[in-house]
Amino acid sequence: MDTNKLLTLLPDLAVFALVVDSGSFSATARQLGVTPSAISRQITRLEMALQVKLFERTTRSLKPSTAGKTAYTFCKSVLDAARSATEAASANAEPSGELRIAAPKAYARHVLEPWIAPFLQRYPLIQLRFKVSDFATHPLRDEVDIVFRPTDRPDEGLVAKLVGRIESILCASPSYLDTHGEPKHPYDLLQHACIDLGETPADREWLFQQQGQTLKIAVNGRYSVNHSEMRLKAAQQGLGIALLPDFMAQPALAEGSLVRVLADWKLGGNYQGGMVMQFAANRYRPAAVRVFVDYIVESLEQTEFKGAEYATLPPV
Repeated sequence: MDTNKLLTLLPDLAVFALVVDSGSFSATARQLGVTPSAISRQITRLEMALQVKLFERTTRSLKPSTAGKTAYTFCKSVLDAARSATEAASANAEPSGELRIAAPKAYARHVLEPWIAPFLQRYPLIQLRFKVSDFATHPLRDEVDIVFRPTDRPDEGLVAKLVGRIESILCASPSYLDTHGEPKHPYDLLQHACIDLGETPADREWLFQQQGQTLKIAVNGRYSVNHSEMRLKAAQQGLGIALLPDFMAQPALAEGSLVRVLADWKLGGNYQGGMVMQFAANRYRPAAVRVFVDYIVESLEQTEFKGAEYATLPPV
């Protein structure tokens, strides 16, 4: 294929790679701000030019064909090379442009938000787009530069920086404990009002571990809420013993409006583990990504929320 014809196909090759990554025309269209029909026309034009069928289409799925899988490998390399070229060209420039990050709601509000305004003041040419969501986000699939996730198994193929650890703990107000007594053993919780997430029946089964012993306690309570800040306030109001992330409870524990319960037992379950900051493993990292990563690590070192040494986690 001559160079002139190849150049006209480059946009279609890039779109093809994005469709494979996202898994649908609609998702790619949303990323690019166009209609799904426009994406479909580009793929059709590319198939005609290459004289191959790139996708196996059904009413419910869109998967690359055998030829499509081979083409994708090269298209992805071209797209990555283009990204690296633009990033390398701007590596020494003042950090600028759009930076997109995503983080779970409670962590974003209580740990990251205080550092956002100072960051934007330090780097006035950066436009920050902050997506706050408890749903799993992936940099390549969701067009986000940096994601924060509580996990001990970071996504393969991405750089993973451990910026802290999250532990689930139990807390209650001093007034509640004065009235109902303080539990000394997980089984004592059966006699207490417990405030859980309430998203699934499993959220009422609290797992405890201590010195090789594991207990599962089916707790009860009149109030469940899948918003950690509301659980915090409910505990402060004396409604019961609440399950909370430690970073959220820390200020209340310090001021004395909450008391930690069963501190010598470790709680199992989701929504805890290493807090990992992940981003694409490009050789030439955009300046905005680079300075944000360094800034967050530097900032969290000044707080009680860092919880762990800054480190690169190995692929799992």
